[in-house]
Amino acid sequence: MNKIHIKAPAKINLGLNITGKRLDGFHNLLTLFYPIHDLYDEITISKSEYDIFEYDGSIEELRNDNLILRAKHLLEETCGKPLTAEIVLNKTIPVGAGLGGGSSDAAATLISLNELFSLSIHYDQLLKLALELGSDVPFFLRSKPSIGKSRGEILTQVEFFINYPIAMVNPGIHVSTGEVFGKLKEFSSIDEFRIQNPTSFDSVKSFNRVFSNDFEKIVFEMYPEINAIKSVLLKSGAGYASMAGTGSTVYGIFENKQEAESALNNLPNNYFKKVCLPQPELM
Repeated sequence: MNKIHIKAPAKINLGLNITGKRLDGFHNLLTLFYPIHDLYDEITISKSEYDIFEYDGSIEELRNDNLILRAKHLLEETCGKPLTAEIVLNKTIPVGAGLGGGSSDAAATLISLNELFSLSIHYDQLLKLALELGSDVPFFLRSKPSIGKSRGEILTQVEFFINYPIAMVNPGIHVSTGEVFGKLKEFSSIDEFRIQNPTSFDSVKSFNRVFSNDFEKIVFEMYPEINAIKSVLLKSGAGYASMAGTGSTVYGIFENKQEAESALNNLPNNYFKKVCLPQPELM
């Protein structure tokens, strides 16, 4: 095998509750990671004589500190040899949007290089490497609906399927995760999600009984424009709406595709907007 092509999906958080601060400076959290396979980056990795990384040069964040190359260097340190490759990234997931695009790309790189170069690194070790790269990266090694605890690396897969269209909106605002965590003053007492019917809820409004995002109050005060997006989605018929992670993407869950598409028409055209349909592969 000389080449691998992989799709790196986005994610949303159903519920994001911070239960305390750890001695290592990180926070303990409770969340349900849910993959969005309708929205993905594409990465092609080929064995090569020279290291090459190709991407859209207009994406400034990728020039400074991108997780793809960090993942590659970490694997090289682990296996003690160079993994010379050409990596081509086709970026679709908005950057800095709370959708986990960078984390997903990093996980896809770990998976692909491990296979391409026959490194035989087992999942448990890949999991440790993934956590070194970021708290969301371990989830993307398998990209299955999962309850995340601790920093997010303690994962329990659940048979959970959203049988409704999801409208995704990103206004192009970069929200600093570190800054948002720094403003967090209170912790949640929730320690488990009460998912009574794990495969689906009886209506989109059922999600409100189970999930909440502790960061919305903070981010909405910092960026009223993000709060306005949630309000528009709810007024346009979303039974449930929330920030994806720590922002700035907001998603709304609708009863049908027509309502979801109509809701997006009520938001500015310069926003990133997409309706993601139920994903049978998750069932």
